Amino acid sequence: MTFHSSWLLGLVLALTACSDAGGNGGGRGGSPTVVSGTVTQAEFVSEIEAVGTAFANEQTVITSPVTERIERIGFTDGAIVRRGAIIAQLSRGEESADLSSVEARAREAEKQLERLTSLQKRGFATNAAVDEQTALRDGARADANAIRSRISDRVIRAPFDGVLSLRTVSPGTVVTSGSPIATISDISSIKLDFTVPENFLTALEAGQVIEATTSAYPNQSFFGTIDNINPLVDPLSRSLTVRAILPNAARKLRPGMLMSVRIVSETRTGLAIPETALLAQGDQNFVFLVDKDGIARRTVIEVGLRSKGMVEVRIGITLGDKIVADGTVKVRDDAPVNAVLPGQKVPEKAAEKAPGKPAKPARSSGATGS
Repeated sequence: MTFHSSWLLGLVLALTACSDAGGNGGGRGGSPTVVSGTVTQAEFVSEIEAVGTAFANEQTVITSPVTERIERIGFTDGAIVRRGAIIAQLSRGEESADLSSVEARAREAEKQLERLTSLQKRGFATNAAVDEQTALRDGARADANAIRSRISDRVIRAPFDGVLSLRTVSPGTVVTSGSPIATISDISSIKLDFTVPENFLTALEAGQVIEATTSAYPNQSFFGTIDNINPLVDPLSRSLTVRAILPNAARKLRPGMLMSVRIVSETRTGLAIPETALLAQGDQNFVFLVDKDGIARRTVIEVGLRSKGMVEVRIGITLGDKIVADGTVKVRDDAPVNAVLPGQKVPEKAAEKAPGKPAKPARSSGATGS
């Protein structure tokens, strides 16, 4: 037999021996080697996630109350205005002239009434004449007030503090009654409406804190509180609408934005195991407990919340129990296991050190020979 043939035979025998050793899981006496762990405690957070739309705290379209020509625009695009600020002024020349005429009539009626009252005191005027003149004066005053009201309609003012939209009209434009002049939005705070499934109804309440994010500010979270919960459940989607209020003093958030919502409904501390230790079969969950004799026992457990690779266990195990944390696929119920801690090296077995085990020959630097 040549040296090359001897080397190949030794390699085959070595691979066969390694295969036999690996087939028993690397454990002593044929027991599979697994990573062990203990049942610990961890904090679990129950969260509700949803998607919502941002709305202004108050928003309205400012329209023209009459058909008239615009004389002046009192704002710039995107301006921040106070309540009562002039948005636009419509032409009011005719009304101003009518007001001057009626005010003059009212003054004259007032003077005539004063004369009649003086004559009445001396017995030269009847009560009927005084009453008639009083009615004329009051009528003139009422006409003047009506004209002042029409003039006031031609001065369009901001109904509340807010931000104005881009304008769509210009001075000189004739607008009809109901035509939009601008949109004003109060965005000092934002109403965020989102829907959640009806089964979360008992987990929500007014005043509860929410966290919202938007793609416009990917690295920033906005916090607010639940303001109200719609008492009606949508019969088609089986969901209900929740409204939250987000402070927006910096005016970063805008009406119409799409926002992701996160609500922490419950935080609790419970027994925890790694997700790698969990076995699921049908609607049941199991874990392998390792007793003091190194025997793995498959145990039914009831799981709860999950967080950061850990699973909450509500029923079935106790704090400090030893479990198979990884390698559960190699474990059989009521069978021994060789449990090692994470990162611990498996000790070499005596069988692997026994004499007679073929070793890989050293590489020869010369030519082969018979």
